[in-house]
Amino acid sequence: MNKNNIIEVLKQVKYPGFSRDIVSFGLIKEIQLDNNNILNLKLQLTTENPEHKNQLTNDIKSAINSNLKPIEAVNINYIGNASPQKQAENIQESKPQNLAGVKNIIAVASGKGGVGKSTIAVNLASELSKNYKVGILDLDIYGPSLPMVVGISETPKITPEKKLIPIKKFNMKLMSFGFVSGNDAPTIWRGPLVSRMTQQFFDDVIWGELDFLILDLPPGTGDIQLTLVQKIALTGAVIVTTPQDLAVLDVQKGADMFKKVNTPVLGIIENMSNFNTSAVIKNQNGELINGTINIQDNHFDIINGKVNMYFEIFSGFGGDKESKRLDVPLLGSVPLSPDIVKSSDNGEPYVLNYRKSLITETFKSISNQIIKKSLQE
Repeated sequence: MNKNNIIEVLKQVKYPGFSRDIVSFGLIKEIQLDNNNILNLKLQLTTENPEHKNQLTNDIKSAINSNLKPIEAVNINYIGNASPQKQAENIQESKPQNLAGVKNIIAVASGKGGVGKSTIAVNLASELSKNYKVGILDLDIYGPSLPMVVGISETPKITPEKKLIPIKKFNMKLMSFGFVSGNDAPTIWRGPLVSRMTQQFFDDVIWGELDFLILDLPPGTGDIQLTLVQKIALTGAVIVTTPQDLAVLDVQKGADMFKKVNTPVLGIIENMSNFNTSAVIKNQNGELINGTINIQDNHFDIINGKVNMYFEIFSGFGGDKESKRLDVPLLGSVPLSPDIVKSSDNGEPYVLNYRKSLITETFKSISNQIIKKSLQE
């Protein structure tokens, strides 16, 4: 038996209240196995919470005893951090704080990339901005999308106190790591740096008075999400998925993480639910016609020569399935539309360009449900 065997077992032990294990948190500082098969562990903690220490002790001993039979006993020594820098790099027990002046903070999350989460976040925020004071914070440090989808390439101004002033556009306050770093620059950072940058976006940005702050999170359940739920009191999270089962598997991990840290999941948004398009149908004389056409097993009505057609691009019922599993509503299903893609590429939110479309009505319905749920929380 070697140290790697012991570390693999300790990776099964989660820190109390989190889905992340004690090894990835960097809590294990020393591992010693003596000749009598007695394991001595040294863990570095900032907490003085006796319940957490007792739970950790029991969970560690249970994992070791169940998986490493040659070990006769486990001794655990808890030590404090030696410096403020070390404390910042390790998990802290502070209660999530409200952000001054911000009434509601809504996280828009996804389990995997490529589901259109940033497009959903920007259009949801834009719809809310029609009646409320709204800000958007793009927290995807590795791949920020906000600069492109709102058409901004400028750098935020900084006050003499080293505070960032959000960029204002489309009646919203906007902030992204892409504004600060330059959107073309690759970001290669380890966890502690990512966590500190995430915290700075809340501590060092002058948000002012906001009814809603929409957070565009990176996909998955990494350091940014963990830092967020530790530090900031979220009103709730909205999970974005696409219909196929592969997307739902990843969505479950993200949704379960929010539940474990007592962040309400307000609902599911299914993106790219289908593809809709329209066509004008004329007869041989060039006259608009009425009637019905058959395409495979689908029937489409033609009214004054115009037919609307809907096609399923991805098979599955991902949004509906996950909403039932979590017992939360399916807030809405957004179709795949060339106009949404065009709007994002042009740096203009779709709901501000197509105010009377069915897709905008869907975003309006989603935003109304979030407003209602936010008032209830």
